[in-house]
Amino acid sequence: MFERFTESARGVVKGAVVRAERAGDPAVTEEHLLLALLDQEGTRSSFAFASLGVAERRASVERGLEQARRRGGMSRADTEALAGLGIDVDAIVGRVEDAHGEGALARRAPVRRGRHRLTPGAKDTLTRTLRVAVGHGDRRIGDEHFLLALAGRPGVVADVLS
Repeated sequence: MFERFTESARGVVKGAVVRAERAGDPAVTEEHLLLALLDQEGTRSSFAFASLGVAERRASVERGLEQARRRGGMSRADTEALAGLGIDVDAIVGRVEDAHGEGALARRAPVRRGRHRLTPGAKDTLTRTLRVAVGHGDRRIGDEHFLLALAGRPGVVADVLS
């Protein structure tokens, strides 16, 4: 599959691996893919981000991803659903952080050396990227296909982009 990736799509995957390594994360996530996509310059996705105003809101995108990480990776939809059941996720996060320190739910597992793993969500994003490209009749997979796959998948990334 990777042989069908354009240079910019390969840059997204490589950038996501670098972001995961820098963060000390044991695997590449959809969030790493989004941040690597935002790092791209002169590509179709960077043009789309600029046109939609996402490039100017980068700090708020990063803040939104960090807030979701502090909540243990829960999306806004998840926290709203729990709130409907009377569960205050922010209060729970606050109590956990009071007892175990700030970012306790965002703590990372030890990083293994060697090949970089992908979370199930990142794997699903790669699969969706291929499907988007095939659905558009494209022979190559570009960074724009990553953007469409990430935006169309329910979860933290779609929440932050919306």
